Amino acid sequence: MARDYYEILGVSKGADKTEIKKAYRKVAMKFHPDKNPDNKEAEEKFKEAAEAYEVLSDPDKKARYDRYGHAGVGGNSGGFQGGGMNMDDIFSQFGDIFGDGGSPFESFFGGRSSRGRSRGQKGSNIRIKMALTLEEIQSGVTKKVKISKQETCGNCNGSGAKDSTSVKTCSTCDGGGYVRQIKNTFLGQMQTTTACPSCNGSGQQVTATCNKCKGDGRTQEKVEVEIEIPAGVQEGMQLSLRGKGNAGKMGGATGDLLIVVEEKQHDSFTRDGQNVIYDLFLNFADAALGTKAEVPTLDGAVKIKIPPGTPAGKIFRLKGKGLPSVQSYGTGDQLINVNIWTPKQLSKEEKLMMEKMRDMENFKPSVGAGEKGFFERMKDYFTE
Repeated sequence: MARDYYEILGVSKGADKTEIKKAYRKVAMKFHPDKNPDNKEAEEKFKEAAEAYEVLSDPDKKARYDRYGHAGVGGNSGGFQGGGMNMDDIFSQFGDIFGDGGSPFESFFGGRSSRGRSRGQKGSNIRIKMALTLEEIQSGVTKKVKISKQETCGNCNGSGAKDSTSVKTCSTCDGGGYVRQIKNTFLGQMQTTTACPSCNGSGQQVTATCNKCKGDGRTQEKVEVEIEIPAGVQEGMQLSLRGKGNAGKMGGATGDLLIVVEEKQHDSFTRDGQNVIYDLFLNFADAALGTKAEVPTLDGAVKIKIPPGTPAGKIFRLKGKGLPSVQSYGTGDQLINVNIWTPKQLSKEEKLMMEKMRDMENFKPSVGAGEKGFFERMKDYFTE
């Protein structure tokens, strides 16, 4: 008769997920195969603990087990069926319980478990820069780029061997990939597991190398990659495409492609967060009399009304004509900063006209309480 899962882990029915995980780690460490070599009883208890944890750590399976017992999680009900799984399966499924290495001995002594471990070496990341226009940043864009990267050798499928007969089991570790070492410390003798120095943890030795990759298992290739850039990215932002970097060695995971965003300088606009700023230059007559002016936006040209008496430094706002947030928190505006164009050279007739205007009462500066400086105007803009 199968033992009670709560009894196996030594927890009560009211135990939460953290308590269950902690209890499983304790039991698993006690009966870990590396701590109990060639002990079948300990191995069975290790599997039994894994089966109990698989059920009790899953809220749905735990609820079925609490209601129906083993019948609720067996057969086609999604049970673990631990007796039918080997040690590799258990380490693969529950390696996170012991840390990144998959074994308590890795986190304690720096070694690696000799069972069920991925021996491959992850490929390195590739970093590229991508220059974008403000128009591309506004809408988002898909780009295709060619990069030079390490790809798994198509000739040997990454093994580095000339053919299938050119690979033999490592004689040092007997194919395990790792060797045990006994070290004398001030605490006494300690046993650690380390990658086999003869095969670098692969468990195999190549007797004749592949002609194409020269035994590395990878070749340098030019590859076209399609990259989707979301709208609203900013200068210096880094995007990541998982699995698009350099291929790993000996079946290891592929690295990532990292894209660093650069903004191209725009002819008309400058960027301020999600807002874009445009400098509009008016002559004195248009500013004094009022007019209609055509201004560019990222979506095309629009016309705006310039009221009579518009001063230099006046800021007009076009709502929603800026850049979106990459987190979809809304869209910025286009700010139009008015500048009054002052001619550097005047004709004789123009000088006479300006002399007359200079002495007219209406053209003498009269700064009253209603006139606002630059910072006050910016404050008004942000509080509108």
